[in-house]
Amino acid sequence: MAGRNAGYLLVGLAVLLHTWRGWAVEVNMEDRVEVLRGDTVPITCMFKSDDGIGGLEIQWFYVTRSGERQSFYYQDATMKEVKRGTPFTDRISVKDSATDGLVVLTISNVKLDDQLEFICLVKTLTEGIAEGHTMLKVFEAPDHPTIEGVETGILVSDNPSKIGVCEVKNGFPKPNITWYKNDMPLRATQGVVEILPSSTVHSSGLVSATSELKMKVTKEDNKASFYCEVNFFYPGGTKMTETRRIEIDVHYPSTTLDVWVESPKGKIKEGDSIEIRCRGDGNHESLVSIYHNNVELSVTNDTLVLHNVTRLASGDYICNSLDLESNDELSGHTTVFVHYLNPAVIEPKGPVILHQGETLTATCNALSSLNTSTVWFKNQDVFFIGHTLVLKDASLDTAGTYTCLVSVPEIDEMQTSGSLHVNVLGPPKIRKEDNTEIEESFESTVELTCFVRGFPAPNVTWTTLDGKVFKTVSQTESEEGVKSMVSIKVTSDSTVFCKASNELGDDDLAFTIKATKHTVITTSASTTTTTTTPTTAPTSSSSRSSSRAASADTATISPLTVKPETAIPPKKFKKEGNGVVIAVIIICILLLAILGSVLYFLYKTGKICGRSGKQDLTKEKSNKDNIVVEMKSDNTEEAILLGVNGEKQLSSDQ
Repeated sequence: MAGRNAGYLLVGLAVLLHTWRGWAVEVNMEDRVEVLRGDTVPITCMFKSDDGIGGLEIQWFYVTRSGERQSFYYQDATMKEVKRGTPFTDRISVKDSATDGLVVLTISNVKLDDQLEFICLVKTLTEGIAEGHTMLKVFEAPDHPTIEGVETGILVSDNPSKIGVCEVKNGFPKPNITWYKNDMPLRATQGVVEILPSSTVHSSGLVSATSELKMKVTKEDNKASFYCEVNFFYPGGTKMTETRRIEIDVHYPSTTLDVWVESPKGKIKEGDSIEIRCRGDGNHESLVSIYHNNVELSVTNDTLVLHNVTRLASGDYICNSLDLESNDELSGHTTVFVHYLNPAVIEPKGPVILHQGETLTATCNALSSLNTSTVWFKNQDVFFIGHTLVLKDASLDTAGTYTCLVSVPEIDEMQTSGSLHVNVLGPPKIRKEDNTEIEESFESTVELTCFVRGFPAPNVTWTTLDGKVFKTVSQTESEEGVKSMVSIKVTSDSTVFCKASNELGDDDLAFTIKATKHTVITTSASTTTTTTTPTTAPTSSSSRSSSRAASADTATISPLTVKPETAIPPKKFKKEGNGVVIAVIIICILLLAILGSVLYFLYKTGKICGRSGKQDLTKEKSNKDNIVVEMKSDNTEEAILLGVNGEKQLSSDQ
């Protein structure tokens, strides 16, 4: 009896142990699984149980939108069943592994409606029941976002104005849109920034989002940059994309008006072109008009251009600007001053006639709006700096034209000039030429020039000693004096006079012309003869000596008849004295002596005639072949015996 009771006790303990172990079955699942629409997603159910897969019941459920559980799969030791008529009937598969404790539900071609809660229930025979829950999240990346700005300009006002609209289509879940201005995010602010979002759910379940921006703009917002940033959910996190950027044109009226001289920069002078501009700080279209001395001037593109202005253009220029949208009118002005320089005035007015020794004081001035400086020039050289020119002790050198240049140092190229011609009374004075003694060939032509100073302008004539008058080739008068030129054919020695005279006196200058003889050269195949013919002047003794020298030099040349057609035209030449000939002869003799010494030295040293400077020591010397020359020095009695080879002979060989 006691043994039977012990057996019952063991069985009860076994049943209690099995009952306690049933509460120990565990099921684990991920809280959420994310997938893109159209992809395939696995949902894993992990469990722990001592019962084998054959002792388990596994069932999958999904929770509807209304919160009800719907079973769509069941399996036990004898069967596996996919429930018919569910949204997942044709799109699921289940794999299990008892050894690994895994059951994997795979859903293909995931749809947006598949975003539900899934339940995995595991029931054991001895360990009880356990279940796990997973939320399936389905995403769809939206299209690239777009932005459309207001095409017309935006007026400045006290109320927010529409800036633009951003839109992003076909995303899931709904994308988020953020506005940016100049790279800074915008947040809704009462009365300043308004952001109006909206969305549309399409029949496919996809969502399109739209955001409209309104903002109270100021003129500082002109050309501001706007764009939208779109953030959307994606498996594993979120992603971001941006729209293109747009700029807005803000139209605002002018509050101030600027009037200024655009060009020239700096001081304005008569003759310049002036450009005056008038512009407000607004960008509304406006009507601009400019007035000077109550006269309206022609304006183009808010600009007034005046050409070749005079001092009369000085004064105030008033600009009026009428805003064509607000009808507001603004006014501004600028002052223009045109600097001037009157023509130079010289006192006394020329021409001025002075007596020699007198003093002249002349002034040069020009009325100007700025300080001036004066410089006097004569013959293009600076003569004096200052307004007053003083010429003391007048002479013929004082005569001429004096030019005064009046300039304004502050403005380049603003200058004027005048001239004063001064004449100094005086008799003619001929400038002495460097060479008044001229040698020219017979029958050639010589030109003589005579320059004369004096006032009144002198009369110039050309004559010879016997009173013959030559006709001038040219005669010019200038401030410097009178220049006269004559052309004379040389037929003999002669003297020509340049004579100048006026009512105050006269002056003359003599030119001596020496006619040189002809030189005629006749050539033949083998000989040349040079002959000379005298001029009308008798042949001098020096000429006869030269002729005799020439005859001596050409004594071996047969005389030939001189033919006129072979004569060379006469040339100018200078006679050389007999001393020059003697000097040439002496130089030639010295050169010949030097040449002979050099040749003798080269011969003695064996450099010529193929001889060596040393004798062969093996040869037997012969006394009869040696020619001995005895040379004595002025400073010693010792005789040096030289052989033919130029070697010193020993005393035993003599």
